[in-house]
Amino acid sequence: MDELLKATYEAERAHFWYRGFRRFVEPFLARAVQGVSHPRILDCGCGTGANLAMLATYGHDFGFDLAGDGVAYAAAAGHRRIARATVAHLPFPDNSFDVATSFDVLYCLEDEVERAALDEMFRVVRPGGALVANVPAMKVLTGDHSVFVGERRRYSRARLGSALARAGFRVARITHTNASIFLPMLGVRVLQRARGTNSTPTARHDFAIPPALINALLSLLLSAEAGVLRLVDLPLGSSILCLARKPAAE
Repeated sequence: MDELLKATYEAERAHFWYRGFRRFVEPFLARAVQGVSHPRILDCGCGTGANLAMLATYGHDFGFDLAGDGVAYAAAAGHRRIARATVAHLPFPDNSFDVATSFDVLYCLEDEVERAALDEMFRVVRPGGALVANVPAMKVLTGDHSVFVGERRRYSRARLGSALARAGFRVARITHTNASIFLPMLGVRVLQRARGTNSTPTARHDFAIPPALINALLSLLLSAEAGVLRLVDLPLGSSILCLARKPAAE
């Protein structure tokens, strides 16, 4: 876990994938907090805390992570409303947040822990509140990265929608993302599987920031895709992004 957190911390400030991710997520967050004064937003599995700054532009940000190193990274970056906890047992009262977020956490959990995590997110979100979740998609994209991060599943929209519905959420919008880089990613992952996936240092290549020009071009490509996503949902891509609601009280 320490190696994964270190690799993530080094990449998430500037890597094109993380830049694209934040552009994809922001309209979902804006919709999630629409009409809410001073929303409270909980990042479930905040890792190094890099996304808390983004959440802070939409409300009061809170975060927790099971990894002590992740919480330490977040604290060092100046985040104060953070805790060490597991997604299966959240240390917060019922109905205490307007929005919960789960960014690339669920896919690493055992099936029963995934169910418990979604139940807990449902519990702490107020009636009428929202969940914004991002998960990896398409089993055909399994590769070295999957081994390195401890991936247990990749999702379809139906699989994620079913898991959310079982917990009590109602899906408001669900789409694939990273469609614009799907083909090169597919080629890399197919080659990795052909020679045998592994968790050696080569698996960290997904976290390595490309040369500046390539990183800038791919960032622009994902930025353009984010503009398209404001208008339509996409049928394929390496991730699935979802906005779901907890039904309002009768």
